[in-house]
Amino acid sequence: MELIRRPRRLRQSPQIRNMVHEVDVRTDDLIYPVFVTEGEKVKSPIASMPGIYHYSLDQLAVHLKEVWEKGVRAVIFFGVPDHKDACGSGAYDPDGIVQRALRLTKSLYPDMICIADICLCEYTDHGHCGMIRGNEILNDETLKLLSKAALSCAKAGADVVAPSDMMDGRIGHMRQVLDAEGCQNTLIMAYSVKYASSFYGPFREAADSAPAFGDRKTYQMDYRNCREALIETELDIMEGADIIMVKPALAYLDIVRMIHDNFDLPLCTYSVSGEYAMMKAAAANGWIDERRVVMESMTAMKRAGAKMIITYYAPQIADWIREENK
Repeated sequence: MELIRRPRRLRQSPQIRNMVHEVDVRTDDLIYPVFVTEGEKVKSPIASMPGIYHYSLDQLAVHLKEVWEKGVRAVIFFGVPDHKDACGSGAYDPDGIVQRALRLTKSLYPDMICIADICLCEYTDHGHCGMIRGNEILNDETLKLLSKAALSCAKAGADVVAPSDMMDGRIGHMRQVLDAEGCQNTLIMAYSVKYASSFYGPFREAADSAPAFGDRKTYQMDYRNCREALIETELDIMEGADIIMVKPALAYLDIVRMIHDNFDLPLCTYSVSGEYAMMKAAAANGWIDERRVVMESMTAMKRAGAKMIITYYAPQIADWIREENK
């Protein structure tokens, strides 16, 4: 008798599907981006990212309580300072907005994993991620400032520093400075594979970080390239990265899979502002089932090899997961 393989047997009921499924999205996988700003009683909506706000520190305390109670245990901070200058001094000011947010968070929730995005673009008056000379973005001169920012955030309580600038050699420089200053246990999450993407548009509004001239294509990666991602990741690992990242997520799942298959460090992917904004807009118009589309997208990221996901949907996903587990 001819044996007929019937894969549908494993899909015939929700119970069987749940028993044999391969990939889960868990609350522990989620990292929530938070924008912090100066002032008091500020909870200012970001127009292109419904449900996402700028928070002053007093309002951050309220929001952190909500996030913690939902079960989200990791946040990544982005600062929106009042003052900007040519060298991005707010990024490494011991009393900068992110540094204060880190101290506040650790005082309220010591077990919250606090990640500090390390870059200059939010703090420079020209909006680029490094020092400039004319229209040139300087690499080596920027490394010292990035390392100062990382050290400042580590001393303020960051468990993880996450350099997103894409300057060559910044992981090694940062690791040396952190170790020399007694911060050997501070993890470095490297934005190893960060493409020059049009999906960042809403973030640029949120962080007020659009470049005043040119673009970021001389330091962020060309989205037409694939093998270059292997080079960038290998260099970051050799320089001392603890966690590696691919950014953006959905349009780059082939890259996520490639990095997962070639390297054994924990891999993060960043579901960026443009992805969030598109799903929110489509859901608001009734064109998609938001919950199903979001969970399908996040599962795709995990299936491609991501261990953790930075997503603006983190609190909502945590609610959905809790509902499913009741």
